[in-house]
Amino acid sequence: MERILIVEDDIVISGGLQVYLEKKGYVVQTVTTLQAAKQALQTPFALLLLDLNLPDGDGVVFCREIRRTQNIPIIFLTARDTEEDMIAGFQSGCDDYMAKPFSVELLYQHIKAVLHRTSAGEVPDVFTDGVLTVNFSKRYITLHDAPVKLSATEYKLLELLIRNKGQVLTRNQILEKIWDCDENYIDENTLNVHIRRLRQKIEPDAKHPTYIVTVFGIGYTFGEMA
Repeated sequence: MERILIVEDDIVISGGLQVYLEKKGYVVQTVTTLQAAKQALQTPFALLLLDLNLPDGDGVVFCREIRRTQNIPIIFLTARDTEEDMIAGFQSGCDDYMAKPFSVELLYQHIKAVLHRTSAGEVPDVFTDGVLTVNFSKRYITLHDAPVKLSATEYKLLELLIRNKGQVLTRNQILEKIWDCDENYIDENTLNVHIRRLRQKIEPDAKHPTYIVTVFGIGYTFGEMA
């Protein structure tokens, strides 16, 4: 059975959700603080339901922290329902956002949808490590919360590398996938130019890249290999 962690300081809400979701067949644990959530997340969960306003911190900040080490699906549950709040939530790396008050049946449908996507092996729609954030569906990129403007080809290159994070892509593999905005084939020299420009835009130190890492004699990978 899939395990769900609820981080919510309103015990009436968390208790009601726990009863409902357990009837649906999930194993549910509830905590009321971020400190307790950190302890609970030392064991695996299929999904995290996270309130934003908690006694010992902000859920958005906590979400960024989680995304540095885990890909657990996260749904925010919050009364903060402005457009700015939602944008900040998705930029922090959440998978879905439910504004209070909400129907538990609707939340259940959202939970099923998120779990289906992740169990099917889909890459989360938002990548973030707390510094660099890429929203794939909106093609929106920020570095230290400041927008980053990329060309269409630079974006394709970045998305390709992130979606293959942990793998080394050869230069030929990249050249087969990346075409310019007019669908013209990109040669190796042009690829070098795009790599250099992309590094200048997203790397803290373009001369010593930590995102787009060269694997000498082979190609590139996103981040250091484990």
